[in-house]
Amino acid sequence: YNATSNELVRTKTLTKNSIVQVDAQPFKQWYLKKYGVELGKKKTGDKAKEGKEGDEPEKKSGHVVAKLKARAAKQKLDPVIADQFQSGRLLACIASRPGQSGHCDGYILE
Repeated sequence: YNATSNELVRTKTLTKNSIVQVDAQPFKQWYLKKYGVELGKKKTGDKAKEGKEGDEPEKKSGHVVAKLKARAAKQKLDPVIADQFQSGRLLACIASRPGQSGHCDGYILE
């Protein structure tokens, strides 16, 4: 989506403040590593899936477990963003002005 012109959408031109749809997988992997919480899974399916799989969880040191526990106490995810993670696509807004370099920065929308 681009508020300026539909031609920019048609030609797929990235400009500042454009709304784009990005893949959620890299963010899921980062969130799992940082907080130890898997995103995008339904609550009811987790218990049934655990019973079927006989895999042992990854072994972690006491220090890592303590860090994850402290982070889990502080972490809070908006339900709207959790729904976006479940669909596998996130809406993001471009904050920088992508030029010739083809690099842009942005933030995730709720």
